[in-house]
Amino acid sequence: MTALRALLSLDDRAQAALDEGADEFVFLVVVMIFPLVGLLILRRQPQNTIGWLLQGIGLVWAVGAFTDSYATYGLLLNPGSVPQPAIAAVINGGIWVPALGLMCTFLILLYPDGHLPSPRWRLVGWLSAGTIVALTLTLYLTPGRLELSPVPTLQNPLGWESAEPILAVALAVLLALFPLCSILCAASVVRRFRRSHGIERQQLKWLATAGAVVALLFLTAMAAPVLLRMIASSDTASPWQSAIDTLSFWSFGLLPVAIGVAILRHGLYEIDVFINRALVYSFLTVTLASVYLGSVLTLQLLLRPVTQQSELAVAVSTLTVAALFGPARAGIQRAVDRRFYRSRYDAALTLETFAVRLRHELDLDAVGRDLRAAVQETLQPTSITLWLRP
Repeated sequence: MTALRALLSLDDRAQAALDEGADEFVFLVVVMIFPLVGLLILRRQPQNTIGWLLQGIGLVWAVGAFTDSYATYGLLLNPGSVPQPAIAAVINGGIWVPALGLMCTFLILLYPDGHLPSPRWRLVGWLSAGTIVALTLTLYLTPGRLELSPVPTLQNPLGWESAEPILAVALAVLLALFPLCSILCAASVVRRFRRSHGIERQQLKWLATAGAVVALLFLTAMAAPVLLRMIASSDTASPWQSAIDTLSFWSFGLLPVAIGVAILRHGLYEIDVFINRALVYSFLTVTLASVYLGSVLTLQLLLRPVTQQSELAVAVSTLTVAALFGPARAGIQRAVDRRFYRSRYDAALTLETFAVRLRHELDLDAVGRDLRAAVQETLQPTSITLWLRP
């Protein structure tokens, strides 16, 4: 029995090590996408600021990976073999601030030409830079236990004990400013898009599409634990939660890929099709998921006096969602075309109106006038000639 327990314990440790290794591999692959795309851009455009930013993001993540390995080796694997492993643990604990800061502020503030949208955005740039530097230094100087250290009980060797109250207030303020700077930089993309045209507009569409996918998957990963516990047991929800978290993390690699494709201009204008489909199916997914969860909870409350099982509620909700898929998709497609693709929506509406008139019109001259008007409004040619067989 003791041997069996030892084998089971060994198997658990091996599985945990395997899972940790897989997570580190996924993290390494996603992080390496940034400098690789930056290298591709710089080979063709050596002065491109976005390419250098992507290289900088990769460098910061590389410093984080090095200090993490250094601290683990010096504190756990071979204590005392290397100098100052605790300092490396401190650096690793705050390296996420400049890494995420460059991604969420300057990368989108300067995209796609490496310049600010206008001189008025300099204040946002300076605010973002100051927030990133101040938050990093505050994390390094705040006393207490290092949460991301290989040794959970390790205290911050750089902690400034006498300034702890001031550092606590500064940390709270800076943690609020950090996402605010990201929101302001995202607003700059919206403003730049409204004034853009041609190639720049298409480049911004690539970034907006990738950012929307990343945001949607990230919010799904945040809400998944609560939603999965509502509709399934914890044992069933665990693998789904792991898959959603992995997919959400993988999606961050879409940002540098979209930037690289947009700047290098390969298949640039095909992004309109992807945006249309992404908008339709994102809204469709949210709508059907809300209907499904709402109907499941409502039916469970109504059927609780009759039965303690939820299979009936789940079955009815599934059938309802299946019946709503077609009409909901058509309605959302019309709404998306009307709001974001107005010219396409107007063209389809014109053709539909012409088809209705054609069924009730007997005068050939009137049909010709309606046909020329429909072609002029939808295709907008320079000239129209209508030829009819005698």
